[in-house]
Amino acid sequence: MKETTTIRAELEQYIRREGITISKFGEKTGINAGTISAIINGNRPIAMLLLDRIAAGMGLEEGSLYELYIDEFIRNTAPNWRRVRPFLHRCAELNKLDCIKQVVEFMMDYLIYAPALFETAEELFNEGRHEAAAIIYKNVAESEKYQHSERLALCQYRLFTIAIGDDQDENLWAATHFESFVERLGEADQLDALRDLANTYASLRRWDKVEWFAEKMAQKAKVQYEQKYGNNRKSERGKEPKGPLFMYIVYSYVLRAGVWDERGDYQKALEYVSLYSDLSWVQEDTEEAQRLKALCSNWAEANGYLYQLMSGSLDVIPQYVDYLEKNEGEILVGLHKIMVAANRYDFNVDHVLQHFEKQIEAFADQHAKVGTYTEQMSADLYARFLAEMACYDLNKHRYSKGMKFLLESLSYSVVLNGNPVTIKCVGLFEKYRHTATSEDKEEYKNLLGEVEYIHDKKDRFFSARI
Repeated sequence: MKETTTIRAELEQYIRREGITISKFGEKTGINAGTISAIINGNRPIAMLLLDRIAAGMGLEEGSLYELYIDEFIRNTAPNWRRVRPFLHRCAELNKLDCIKQVVEFMMDYLIYAPALFETAEELFNEGRHEAAAIIYKNVAESEKYQHSERLALCQYRLFTIAIGDDQDENLWAATHFESFVERLGEADQLDALRDLANTYASLRRWDKVEWFAEKMAQKAKVQYEQKYGNNRKSERGKEPKGPLFMYIVYSYVLRAGVWDERGDYQKALEYVSLYSDLSWVQEDTEEAQRLKALCSNWAEANGYLYQLMSGSLDVIPQYVDYLEKNEGEILVGLHKIMVAANRYDFNVDHVLQHFEKQIEAFADQHAKVGTYTEQMSADLYARFLAEMACYDLNKHRYSKGMKFLLESLSYSVVLNGNPVTIKCVGLFEKYRHTATSEDKEEYKNLLGEVEYIHDKKDRFFSARI
């Protein structure tokens, strides 16, 4: 097609070339012949539904007329939201992101459409069409970057959520970029945003950040809880957070217990466990609240065993194993901590590993891909678990098995860009290099090459944002 062509011209040429009448083309496409005639004569704009039918009738690929449509019916006419909105949705369905970018950039010349564009982005976001939504969020955010609007903050929140993936450096940049916008969000969204930031920093192992955001979340949740259930409760409240209010308070205790665990202060961690083991203060009584309260009790039991184990109380292992048997979703967390304790206190846990042999074999398939920050945390945990398994077997002179776990852990840490795990693996390999086969050494060399590439990419990534 020539650049100067129009949909009308293409349609007219097709009908002439095929030697068919307008009526015949109308029968083929299900479009009234009068409507087709009016379109060809330039007396009628083309609606989105008609555009797709015309393309199909001409034997063209879906969306192949969209660039022409933008030039003919969007850029060269007065903005018409009733035409633009369905066009954006259809482009998102067909993943025609460049078309979305062109239309949104044009519409942003008319700032009156910013709210409507934002609502469309929200619709696409909720449909899971995140790439399309991100284009709109970025443009709306750019138009409001000098304002302190809640809409700007929501755009940044959505972009942060979309950005979280399998590259830890990019996750770090997304989190630090979003931090300053949290206070501009509405009260309900603030709680969800603080939780998401805390989770992201937990996957990044930035424990001071986790503690700060967990404390902030608890403070805000307690204020909202008092407003909703206290003696001076507000009669009217706006938007509610995604979960029951008490869970944001409780989850802050869970996060802070984890922080003290990482710092090696297990007594302090147990103090936080005690705060969420007693939920007699909770006033919510819905079915969802009851389910979450049971979940919190479950966490309290698990973490009670875990922090005792980490403090050297090895006699809790049988109880902890019984608990893990009944709670399959906690097995990876539990085994990782058991391995950390075994390596720290030099005791034998072969019987535990044999007990969970099938589950350990299944972990690799479960963590083959990473994506959201919760998946990111899980995959990071699996990489650390493999590193502890490697350390355990190498220390027991089971070199072949230990090297296998070590190289698996290193390969995961490369994908995740997880420097602490990478450093641990490199240290272990160099310590036990004399036991490695030539194949092990070659794989190790290749993985280190990937590490160097990622570090170079990271330097360029951050330099581009300074």
